[in-house]
This record gives sequence, C-alpha cells and structure tokens, in this order.
Amino acid sequence: MNVYDTANKLAYEIKQCEEYNNYKKLKKEIKENPELKQKLDNFEKLRYEIQLASIQGLEQDNKKAEDMQKEYIELIQNESMKKYFDAELKFNVLLTDVNKIIADAVQELIK
Repeated sequence: MNVYDTANKLAYEIKQCEEYNNYKKLKKEIKENPELKQKLDNFEKLRYEIQLASIQGLEQDNKKAEDMQKEYIELIQNESMKKYFDAELKFNVLLTDVNKIIADAVQELIK
C-alpha cells in the first residue's frame, strides 16, 4: 500500500468514527436553529479574531477575550451547545493525536 492509499484510508476511517459523526450531527442541529447558529457564529468570529491576533503576535485584546468568555458561558447553558462544544473538543483531540503520530514519524527530518 502506498502513502496516498493509506492517507485516503485514514480519511475514510475518520469519517466513520464516532467523534466525527457525533460532531457532524450536532453541528447540523445547531445550524438548523437560527438563534443558536447566530450565537455560535458570533462566538466563532470572536474566537477566530483572537486566534489570528495571537498568531500574528499582536497584543491580546482583553475586551474581546472577556466578550468571548462571556459568550461561551452563555452558550454552554444550552444543553445542545454544551454537547456541541464537547463533541468539537473530542474531534479536535482526535485530529491532534493523528497529527502528532504523523509528525513523530517524520520528526528526524524536521530537526
């Protein structure tokens, strides 16, 4: 089996796993609720702006960070949103673990 076949098999396996399918299902449910979708969009916009500023080495905007924290606290009061964030975290952990496995395999070339 070549590397591309293995990568395609991995992509298939990820799409079959519980973490992927649960996250996908919950994301769909949120998108079908206009009020929750709007709140999530606002939260994700703030999160993106904060992450982008961090990547760019800009000074942290404490007001935005506080706003994001307040929105998160409000969002997780809703059971659907709490499940969504839990599923998002589990899926991101899965992706991080897979990326670490791949990075470890080629680490000697990166040093």
